[in-house]
Amino acid sequence: MHTNRKAVDFRKYMSGRKIAVLGIGISNRPLIRYIHSLGAVITAFDALPDNDPVLEKTKKSFEDDGIFISWSCGQNYLDSLPDGGFDVIFRTPKMRPDQPEIMKAVEKGSILTSEMEVFMELCPARIFAVTGSDGKTTTTTLISLILKEAGYNVYVGGNIGTPLLDQIEKIQDSDMVVLELSSFQLLTMAKSSDVAVITNITPNHLDVHLHYQEYIESKKNIFVNQAFSGRLILNGENEITRSMYSERRGKLAYFTWDKDKNISAEASTLYDHAYVKDGVLCYSSEGIEQEISAEKDIIIPGNHNVENYLAAICATMPFVKSSDISRVAGSFGGVEHRIELLRKLDGVRFFNSSIDTSPNRTINTMNALKSRGEHGVLIAGGADKKCDYAGLGTAILAVCDRIILCGSNASMIREIIEKEAAGSAFTIVETTEYSEALILAKEMARSGEIVILSPAGTSYDRFRHFEERGNLFKELVAAL
Repeated sequence: MHTNRKAVDFRKYMSGRKIAVLGIGISNRPLIRYIHSLGAVITAFDALPDNDPVLEKTKKSFEDDGIFISWSCGQNYLDSLPDGGFDVIFRTPKMRPDQPEIMKAVEKGSILTSEMEVFMELCPARIFAVTGSDGKTTTTTLISLILKEAGYNVYVGGNIGTPLLDQIEKIQDSDMVVLELSSFQLLTMAKSSDVAVITNITPNHLDVHLHYQEYIESKKNIFVNQAFSGRLILNGENEITRSMYSERRGKLAYFTWDKDKNISAEASTLYDHAYVKDGVLCYSSEGIEQEISAEKDIIIPGNHNVENYLAAICATMPFVKSSDISRVAGSFGGVEHRIELLRKLDGVRFFNSSIDTSPNRTINTMNALKSRGEHGVLIAGGADKKCDYAGLGTAILAVCDRIILCGSNASMIREIIEKEAAGSAFTIVETTEYSEALILAKEMARSGEIVILSPAGTSYDRFRHFEERGNLFKELVAAL
């Protein structure tokens, strides 16, 4: 077995070091377990109060496994960070690195990093990383499935799959790693992936980023430090991503709907290109065109999913056969919480699309449903991310003329629907509970129609993440 020298060095370095872990969420809990096993002396920092049920459960789980660490929790949980003498600080992805307490600690010599940054630095395998405003999870999943179909041993992580740092010593240089990376994870990332995919960029997460430009710049970190042998995949249809081609360091591949639409006026045959021609997804490399899969053979609906496949084709074609991709296209039924069919009751089909955490995602979902001739009832609402709602009302009313709003951005969704209705008849009802929203939706829906949860906002107004929101909705639907 090949020894990962960097992982061995990391193991030695962490022994006896004072480590601060900021935010005890999904990715940092396995991190604590791993670095504790390496001999690190850990203090966990979290904004939740000591008596929070979730935090108490986490503490008990650690202690049951013999992991005893220090804790700093509650309202002023970061106060002790600057003077803690920590060698390394691991931040949770959504925590800004410019918080005063963090900056003071760094000024005093602490190293600021994250679980994902360390993983990418230590990983011996080829890393495929996917970012973008929409389509990240589906594209990441497609890439991983295609690589598995081609026979590779594949690890999936980042925002999906499982945290990978504690598996670093098992990963071989012949393996493939596929990561979904958010703008928060990329904000301070200095290590770029071997194969970088940017699905698209539209205004998003402006409730956390200082401005749109910071959001865009964070996305670029996925490729700006690539080696010349790296590979960058860009959306040639998206204005922001299209303009990034001149900043590439390695090989460029791009995708568009039309074969004749180039990423730049100087587009070269040196650039690989995926596109749709006569209903077939095609790939051109060095002037040689291959047909990959018929558009009609793709199981998951919507033009946005065709784009996700085009991105995955660009990412994987140098490493797989076209038949590997076409087999996945004909078998992959979609990712949980993305237009996920839950059940059929009294002729009404119930769908969960809790992943729709922005207006743009809901627009894509509505467009996909419209293309299939669907009609019915929408349950929407969540926390606003300072996004652009233009076009949301038009997209919703093309599919759903009965809308139930349940979330803190309800008034913003109502306003855009009323503005863009253009004489269309519709009914809007507001409620505060998902259980009531579902009962109302069931009463409103007619046989042959759909009821879909597509929030157009994040889950943070009442849930920890979109999966928790989607799982609650699934439980409620199952109980009908």
